[in-house]
Amino acid sequence: MIIYVDIDGTICNNTGGEYEDAKPKYEQILKVNHLYMEGHEIVYWTARGGTTGKSWRKFTKRQLDNWGCQYTRIEIRRKPEYDLFIDDKSKRIEEL
Repeated sequence: MIIYVDIDGTICNNTGGEYEDAKPKYEQILKVNHLYMEGHEIVYWTARGGTTGKSWRKFTKRQLDNWGCQYTRIEIRRKPEYDLFIDDKSKRIEEL
C-alpha cells in the first residue's frame, strides 16, 4: 500500500511556516514507522515552500532523519487547496 503522510501538524507541531521550530510527535512517528516496517510505501508529502518558492527539501530530509522517520521518499510541492475533501481511503493519524 502507498501511504502519503503530511508532516506539519501530523508528525510534528504546526509552526505556521517556522519549520526550524518544529517539535516531533514521536508517538505519531512510531505509528508511521510501524506501517513502513510492515512493508508499506511511506511518502512524506509537504507544501513547505509551496507559496514562497524556497526549497526546504534538504532541511526537511535532515529533520525527518533526525527524528528517526522511516520512509520511501519525500515529496515537496504545493498541496491542493480545497474546502472539503471526500475520499473513501482517508484516515487520520489518530486512527492508526
